[in-house]
Amino acid sequence: MSLQEAEDRIRQLDAEISDTDDKERRKKLQHEKNSLLAEAYGSISSYDRVYLARKSTRPGVRDYIDRIFTDFFEMHGDRLMRDDPAIIGGIASLDGLSVTVIGHLKGKTLDENLKCNFGMPNPEGYRKALRLMKQAEKFRRPIITLIDTPGAYPGLESEMHGQGEAIARNLMEMGTLTVPIISVVIGEGGSGGALALSVADRIWMLENSVYSILSPEGFASILWKDASRAREAADLMKLTAYDLYDRGIVDRLFGEPAAGLNEKSRSIYERMKNA
Repeated sequence: MSLQEAEDRIRQLDAEISDTDDKERRKKLQHEKNSLLAEAYGSISSYDRVYLARKSTRPGVRDYIDRIFTDFFEMHGDRLMRDDPAIIGGIASLDGLSVTVIGHLKGKTLDENLKCNFGMPNPEGYRKALRLMKQAEKFRRPIITLIDTPGAYPGLESEMHGQGEAIARNLMEMGTLTVPIISVVIGEGGSGGALALSVADRIWMLENSVYSILSPEGFASILWKDASRAREAADLMKLTAYDLYDRGIVDRLFGEPAAGLNEKSRSIYERMKNA
């Protein structure tokens, strides 16, 4: 049973427990729930971590900005064409130090996700990010990027506007910056869309975040012509924080509660702030 299936069943059990007055039945249901919890969170697979990284209840970039930084001043536009809501960036203060913060923005609701394109940036978003990074270089501000995207938007218009060039330019330009750069993968770290903000001096990952060249579903579709083998693909891809830390690709991990982060999680902000 996958973690998602287990959580669905746990929600059903919670509803049944609330609806019954029979003490024996409540006891039986609670026992089933406890057993399921132990099984579900006792052995989390790579694809379970993909599921946790994608959960809509997981804190997003705005949550980290609001709780780690102060005096955040958001800046808009790439000064070439338009603003891209899928990338948020600006100047903030971290314990009195001026920094530039940039991240992928996902919404909490359908309307918010439609506005920010489900966290999939267009070229204008990457050009906005590069503009802010060059500004940070000019004024000697450290750069912190927060990564949470399934990937750059693959639409026709974004390709016509130079998606590949925008990503490649960010990779090249970030490699020349002399100010410190820390990138933190807080959820999904998908493909070049993630890499375009994560050429950094230090790369950190949350325990249930993932970082890979493409999604497990995409990997399975290309390799086996069968997206249903995504769970198998996730194991082969070595995309979890533990996999990447063991291989020296990321520098630090931040632990999470067994069920992953949610809107009630608080300690993660303090731990990241003090890192």
